[in-house]
Amino acid sequence: MRRTLTALIALSLAGCSGGGGSGSVSAGGGSTGTSTPTPTPTTAAGCTLRERQTWAAAQLNEWYLFPETLPTSLDPTPYSTVGAYVDALTATARSQGRDRYFTYVTSIAEENAYYNSGSSAGFGFRLYLSGNRLYSAETFEGTSALAAGIDRGTEIQAIGTTTANLQNVSDILASGGTDALTAALGPSTAGTSRVMRINDTAGGTRVVTVSKTDYTLDPVSSRYGAKIIDDGGHRVGYVNLRTFINTADSPLRAAFANFKAQGVTEVIIDLRYNGGGLVSIAELMGNLMGANRSTSDVFDYMTFRASKSAQNETAYFAPQTQSIAPTRVAFIGTSSTASASELVAAGMLPYLGTNMALVGTNTYGKPVGQIAIDKAACDDRFRIIAFALENRDHQGAYFNGLAGTVKASCRASDDIAYQLGDPREASTRAALDFIQGKSCTAISAVGGTSASARSTGETGSPSAQQLLSPKAPSVPQRDVPGLF
Repeated sequence: MRRTLTALIALSLAGCSGGGGSGSVSAGGGSTGTSTPTPTPTTAAGCTLRERQTWAAAQLNEWYLFPETLPTSLDPTPYSTVGAYVDALTATARSQGRDRYFTYVTSIAEENAYYNSGSSAGFGFRLYLSGNRLYSAETFEGTSALAAGIDRGTEIQAIGTTTANLQNVSDILASGGTDALTAALGPSTAGTSRVMRINDTAGGTRVVTVSKTDYTLDPVSSRYGAKIIDDGGHRVGYVNLRTFINTADSPLRAAFANFKAQGVTEVIIDLRYNGGGLVSIAELMGNLMGANRSTSDVFDYMTFRASKSAQNETAYFAPQTQSIAPTRVAFIGTSSTASASELVAAGMLPYLGTNMALVGTNTYGKPVGQIAIDKAACDDRFRIIAFALENRDHQGAYFNGLAGTVKASCRASDDIAYQLGDPREASTRAALDFIQGKSCTAISAVGGTSASARSTGETGSPSAQQLLSPKAPSVPQRDVPGLF
């Protein structure tokens, strides 16, 4: 079922349906570092810094999932932004690993643009570091980066504003770490231009000029996002979902309709970089794997704090015309796999058991979700952790990732030598091997890792690349880790 929370929030909300709009629920990913900068204050009534801080504190006191962790009083005067004050109010829950900057204030306009259409401005690639080397982990269609020949596996060796001031990535990192590197890439505004020296097997070493543009992110790649892999005569469905936004509905339905038409019941769900998004799309994905589920079968429970228990909801399976009855499913994940992505896997676990595996590395660990409360005059949207998510068997609280919850797992690296979904790529290969019943090494359930230290490879794993993330991620960067 789709959650709209129609009667949940009165305040100054304009509506309670669709996208990331007012009253919508999100299971978006976590960020690293400080929360998103508070939107620029307006001159509208009620929009002074103190008024906005007071408003934010009131919403936390009413809705926050962990009310016992909130300070009884905290003077907002020392805090120069609403975001900094919110971070101070939620510090105790953060120290307990239950709210790793999941509660934040952002822009209504920016979030609506992203959740409704995938609209963003940037070069259009997803970056990660391996030591002091920078690579594209994924490049999106219709972007300037792809037009410049930058694709998965391309190394970005140097960055500058002109060819005359190109700086090696290693030197940038040595001078100021990842903060300096994200600064070198420039602001997330259309028209920002950078010169880059790049290298890959396709074109060798070359210098290109790339400008940030407005583009629409396809949640399922038109190049490799949905297909049927012929693995030595064994036919396996493959879906790579980049983010849980409204425009994922149609391509997901099309992918599963194709699987159904061709009799495919074994599938790989690749969520390795997916930081989350809308609960409604997570539930759709569950429904598309629920052809043999009844409408009394529970997919997930949404549970609010005790004082808001009247808002608790149970989502039951709702099979669709495109649905399949999967016999074996491999979920590819990394520690960038968070929230809505984890919800899909957790929701299917009670029904698939050992016929389902987590492949890759341990996931991020975010079994909670946000509601959105708007202060429209100030362009403030307050995303508050307000509910916990559990599957049919009440398995939740996987704040250290899903590896300790799933019954089967296969450890594998993220191999950028091959495109996502290529049977030769290490995680895809491991997923195919699991589906064929081959043995593998289980993923260790490593806990206690801070959000800022998480990488796409667990300690001691075959790979340990770290997706590049700014301290103040934009709305798209929260749900699409590594996006620039």
